[in-house]
Amino acid sequence: MVTKLLIKIYGNRERAIHSAEVLIDNELKELDASAKFSVNDDNWFAVDVTGEDNEFASNFLMQKYGTPVTEIVKNETYHGLIRQIHDEEIVIDVGVLVTIPRKNLNMLGNGTAKQIAARFGMIRHLPVKVEITDEKANEGAFTKEQVDIWWNWKKSDQDRVIANSVTRSELKAAIKKTGHARDIYGIERLGLMEHMITCRESTDGPGIVAAIGKLVKGELGVVRTSN
Repeated sequence: MVTKLLIKIYGNRERAIHSAEVLIDNELKELDASAKFSVNDDNWFAVDVTGEDNEFASNFLMQKYGTPVTEIVKNETYHGLIRQIHDEEIVIDVGVLVTIPRKNLNMLGNGTAKQIAARFGMIRHLPVKVEITDEKANEGAFTKEQVDIWWNWKKSDQDRVIANSVTRSELKAAIKKTGHARDIYGIERLGLMEHMITCRESTDGPGIVAAIGKLVKGELGVVRTSN
């Protein structure tokens, strides 16, 4: 049985597919399961899991990464990826496009949708969770869990830098090359090619962005602490 996952192949296709294969193989390494991989016409990554634990493995992967849907239901929660960021709305891809209008972003403070996105380091392709508020208008809002994650970042003692379209090894190489290895605590995977750099308390997030920006081909977002 082929299962589509909410993992989008974008940017350097060969590199992204390889990263997705390594990611899923690592998820299945403790199970009696193996996967064959494919990419459909919409660039969603799909797995065909075989082995004694195939049903458990497929369900685990769908629960962790989500699966693109063709219909949405009011009050239901979905995994999604940020598709576009505009002044008055943020568009999320859950398989269909869901719009989060400015009126549904009040939990994240003042400003336009684009200003709010910049404040919390939101960039395209970032995995998020949304709840549908109006299925007829394809409108939604970020879940409370998602909002809490962003506020926890904002209220912590460390700036954070969010990157897309880059592998962890490429990001580590850029940080090392610019001499900033001692200025960060580490790199956390947020999605397939989306990662978060956690800076040390004395390190300025925008400074890291300025330093590695020329070495990283993707987009970079920054979360400045509010302390």
